[in-house]
Amino acid sequence: MTMRKSGIRMYRKGNYDLTYTEVPVSNPGYAWREGMVSGNGENGYITSGSPYTDTFIFQYMWFNFPSRDPRVIPEELTQQLADARVNVFNQNDNWKITDAKGSTRSRTFYYSYHPGHQLRLSATNMENISEYERWTNYETAETGVRYTDMNGDWIRTSFTSREDNVSITKITQSSTGTKINLTISIDDISSMCRAHNGNTEVNALQYKKLVNPSADYIAQVVHYPAYPGSELVNGGYAGLTQVIVENGTKKRVLLADTNETMNVGIEQNPAIQIIDADAVYLITQSDRTSEMGLIEDFAGMAQHPIVNHLFQHTIAVAKKYKDTIGGDFDYLAAIAPHIQKHSAEFNAVSIQIKGDEAYKNADNVTLIKAQQESPSKVNHAFLEQAYNQGRYAMICCSGSSAPRLYGMWTGEWNPGWRGIYTLDANVNLQVAAMNTGHLTQAQLGYITFFLRNTPDFEANARLAYGMHDALQVSVNSDGDRGMHVEYDNDYPFEYWNAGASWCLLPIYEYWQCYGNRQISIHDNMRIYDLQPILSVNDGGLTVKEFAHLIGKGYLDLEQDILLPLLTKQANFWEQICTPEYYTDINGNACYESGKSVLNPGETYLIIPTYSPENNPIGYCSTITANATMDISAARDGLNMVITMEKAVQRKGYEVAIAKWEALLKQLPEYKYDADGALREWAMNEYMENNNHRHLSHLYVAWPAYETQNDSDLAKAANIALANRDTYNIGDATAGHGWMHKALVQARLKKGDGVLDSLLPMMTDAGYYTSLMTDHDTNRRNHTYCTDTSFGVVGAIHEALLFSNTGEIEILPALPSDWRAGAMNGLMARTQVEVKELIWDIDAQTARVTLNSGRNDNTIRLSAGISWYNAIVNGLEVQVDSDGCGKHISLTLSAGLDVTVEFAL
Repeated sequence: MTMRKSGIRMYRKGNYDLTYTEVPVSNPGYAWREGMVSGNGENGYITSGSPYTDTFIFQYMWFNFPSRDPRVIPEELTQQLADARVNVFNQNDNWKITDAKGSTRSRTFYYSYHPGHQLRLSATNMENISEYERWTNYETAETGVRYTDMNGDWIRTSFTSREDNVSITKITQSSTGTKINLTISIDDISSMCRAHNGNTEVNALQYKKLVNPSADYIAQVVHYPAYPGSELVNGGYAGLTQVIVENGTKKRVLLADTNETMNVGIEQNPAIQIIDADAVYLITQSDRTSEMGLIEDFAGMAQHPIVNHLFQHTIAVAKKYKDTIGGDFDYLAAIAPHIQKHSAEFNAVSIQIKGDEAYKNADNVTLIKAQQESPSKVNHAFLEQAYNQGRYAMICCSGSSAPRLYGMWTGEWNPGWRGIYTLDANVNLQVAAMNTGHLTQAQLGYITFFLRNTPDFEANARLAYGMHDALQVSVNSDGDRGMHVEYDNDYPFEYWNAGASWCLLPIYEYWQCYGNRQISIHDNMRIYDLQPILSVNDGGLTVKEFAHLIGKGYLDLEQDILLPLLTKQANFWEQICTPEYYTDINGNACYESGKSVLNPGETYLIIPTYSPENNPIGYCSTITANATMDISAARDGLNMVITMEKAVQRKGYEVAIAKWEALLKQLPEYKYDADGALREWAMNEYMENNNHRHLSHLYVAWPAYETQNDSDLAKAANIALANRDTYNIGDATAGHGWMHKALVQARLKKGDGVLDSLLPMMTDAGYYTSLMTDHDTNRRNHTYCTDTSFGVVGAIHEALLFSNTGEIEILPALPSDWRAGAMNGLMARTQVEVKELIWDIDAQTARVTLNSGRNDNTIRLSAGISWYNAIVNGLEVQVDSDGCGKHISLTLSAGLDVTVEFAL
């Protein structure tokens, strides 16, 4: 492993830190947040890098800690729709959402993410260490620690394998030949409970620490609390670390009991002692099961199948990479196939922003301090590293599911917001860079996540609105379930309507970037629950059609995923619109009982709606009507399904297109304030409230594309954004708000606005020394969160490249401070790889190299900076101009590079 010498990183891409934060055995506080991370989307870890008391907190993306809260949608929900509509129409903000007993409903919650076992490596503290360094290698997903003490130089490295789905650690004797002597143990679960949440719920689980007689492994096996009605009533999980010793000995030892009541093992604290080893290898995997057996029997169980399964898997990995000559474990052989997979993902895109060169080899703390000392200017070296760290972490937690609020990493039980998936901003921000970022695995995990939750999304639309063959995405999901259980009067999530359109957009953009694909079917999709859904026809697939689908072994992205799911989100918009509630030709909200058709000049009134988490001034309820977000999402969703119908051209597709085009014309029109600002609700009856961090009404700019070719709407969106800046005076700490704003600024072609939106998280306390991020600028709740880490990546992509079907604009929102740089490898949403994007404003040049994934790909190419002519593959071409500005037209062929040079 390469390492730092004299302050210079020897590996090409990565970060390093000259400090560490040790995670104490008890009262750990927030120390784990400073740890470095690795992962493969399913398994992963956080490591502190402490020289003599290191911790590895293992992760498993599918962990879910159950609670007593219900797992079914309340029956009374459907009955409340008529009351909700009447009271919203009458602007009765005293109306309350009630439960089955008629009382004001109290919100219930989803299950919670949690960590796996916390492995501790304890060695004798030699105190006077020097040359300490810990690092993350972005190209290998490898973390490492190096330090020097009186016994020489010590190195240990770790990674989570994409090839074998395990985490592997290598520890070697010192440079002077000093042998390894250490104790490997597992910390108590109670010591990992979130500092200000306590461990009340966690106390209901039972667990054991296990070490087999020959000290081959150390494991933790846990039975979840057995709550009636929970799909995990007999469920639990385990994490196992196999220990391999080279030229030394290992033995099972007992450490002092900690008297933890949750620990029901016969021996509470077994551990493994390593004596005089040349090398130690740790192979770890975690998993969960719904078949742990009865919790009443758990303490007396002598065998646990899940532990045996994990042990057999780690044994297989050890054998697979056994050195044929010496018989020892071959770490380099184990990491090689993993590097091939991981590095291909990371190296597909690269960034360089010229400037601040003196900091470009700096350690993390130096970079963070340099940025904090520059409150009004983004440090280019810090930005590059923040981008690369965000891209790295995004890859590490992708492929199995979508990223959680915490990505996939937590060192605490009871994490903030339960570490779930929040779909009205957070997940959306986290996947914003997924497709343009030229990734190949993240989209598969995202599709799995969506399909896994789709049966609940169908039930949401059915039970909240009485709909059929429609989808309504919940605001939150715990990964296993996404049904409407988490709502109350303050957070009426059951009336958030934009979710299906927004959450299907990344899958649609995947198709735009890469064309049609075959998506392998696997168990995590819950494919057998999808028969009623994966069809454009009401009622779903027939038995014969479903059997054929399963027999193929894959889902066609166009025909089996996008067209049926987009159709069902369009069905939602069709069914929420009723002629009884409408907007008249004067723009006033109207209700007429029994009205069955709109008259000319009338449009539908979308009621109820929810524009997250805001309400009009003078109306103290967030249950509203005609939210601009919903109107834009409906327009975008209907346009997506129309495009997909044209692509697939199934029998009768013209009829479907005509229906959706007619609905588009009957959707509400946007409304504008006296100052010209786009309003958050298209209601004459409401007064705007700009004192809020959410920018839901700017859906028209991002994630939708309406402002790109509509200058009047773009102007109105710019004024609305400026109003948020002016009037939002007490709600400006959340990273997701700043990242959302950065993406909107980019789409509105305001480069300096992009940086202004990134600065608050970068200049306050948003970044940990690992370069992972907090939820807030000031860490007010100490909530680990990857919104900012991943959101920065998306904002940079959008600032440097806009694309949609048939159009590419380079440098649409170039910050004035970014005078020269390069961004290579991005994907444009028109099946084109932007292999090279280089600019130098002072030299008055910009160059882009395009490579199409299909033939006859006609592109409208433009630049967001002032330019006067273009050279294509050495030849000057005609420059055209229209209402959207200057551009050139190109027709690309598959696999052939086309280079365009712009004279600025």
